[in-house]
Amino acid sequence: MLRLQSAFGIFALLLIAFALAENRRAVSLRQAAVGLAATFVTALVLLKLPVVAHAFGTINDAVGAISAASRAGSAFVFGYIGGGTLPFDLKVPGADFILAFQALPIVLVMSVLTTLLFYWRVLPPIVRGMAWLLERTLGVGGAVGLSTAANVFLGMVEAPLFVRPYLAQMTRSELFLVMTGGMAGIAGTVLVLYATLLAPLIPDAAAHFVIASVLGAPAAILVSLIMVPETSDKRTGGALEDPEMNVSGTMDAIVKGTTAGLELLLNIVAMLLVLVALVYLVNATLGLLPHIGGAAISLQRLLGLVMAPVCWLMGLPWDQAIIAGSLMGTKTVLNELIAYVDFSKLPPDALDPRSRLIMLYAMCGFANFASLGIMIGGLGVMAPERREEINALGLKSIVSGTLTTCLMGAMVGVLA
Repeated sequence: MLRLQSAFGIFALLLIAFALAENRRAVSLRQAAVGLAATFVTALVLLKLPVVAHAFGTINDAVGAISAASRAGSAFVFGYIGGGTLPFDLKVPGADFILAFQALPIVLVMSVLTTLLFYWRVLPPIVRGMAWLLERTLGVGGAVGLSTAANVFLGMVEAPLFVRPYLAQMTRSELFLVMTGGMAGIAGTVLVLYATLLAPLIPDAAAHFVIASVLGAPAAILVSLIMVPETSDKRTGGALEDPEMNVSGTMDAIVKGTTAGLELLLNIVAMLLVLVALVYLVNATLGLLPHIGGAAISLQRLLGLVMAPVCWLMGLPWDQAIIAGSLMGTKTVLNELIAYVDFSKLPPDALDPRSRLIMLYAMCGFANFASLGIMIGGLGVMAPERREEINALGLKSIVSGTLTTCLMGAMVGVLA
């Protein structure tokens, strides 16, 4: 029954995207059908084929190694607050875990590894192969396909750097696709962090995050081409060259990767501190209002009510949809890191294993207001002549990114 609910949710989410389309008459039903089939087949292959599932299962070992390496570095630098041996007896279980010194340093290590893999030309052929596949199957231009494929590994600003020379000449639909691709995925630098947070709750969490990143590419194309359909025959970009890394050697790649990771790490810490404080202030203000249902009004409760129907469409039982809706609301208004942290702290019986898996995919994207500011700022610098159009498409890209990750969640619900 829940699988049928998820199947209904897939078409309901696509209808929502169609209802929000700029030009419904221009929506290609054939292209949408091909996009839906390609996305579902990708999900089926990645989740159900034993060979592929086993291959992705090995990712957990790699994540464990990266996590252990990060912990070794943080323990050496910060001592016991970084995960080293405690000099005292622990009286409160879990009190020895400090997010900023034990989990977040993984961002630094992943930033360096990503930079090295690009410098050593390991990742570029993979990205080009995915761009070719997206161009052949879904009919998108090479530039757009490359940017969307790069989003599997990179963030919403780093991926468009691959196609920076093409941004000015992209059609409105292609530009929106680039933005949706950024909102519907997460960067490789934070993937390991989120996998570490959810590893105790979801078996093979790291593999599922990688699958979600890959699945986000065709899903983003599907949703964006419905919401802002292509109205011209133009396709931007053909054969694309690898971007210049501006790195002189392996050691330089390590230094520059560390510098970029440090900036990201400090931004994450600062945003977490500020956003948690702001949520506390909002909840304190709402708490002055009369209680409803015997409990104080809070931002989480309000967001839970708004997003609960969407979570139900993904295939969650209604009694769990309120809790899941709160997570989705937190992810949309604040960011996915805070939502995943809240997710990891839920009581064991709050969500069943199937619902947890669906929510892992549904929250696996950058679609939030803080990310919108980052995207508008980054793309505006890369293509200043398109800044007005980028600003106009901003809020719509949050909606399209959210619909994309929810669509992935619904597909996982059908297959789970």
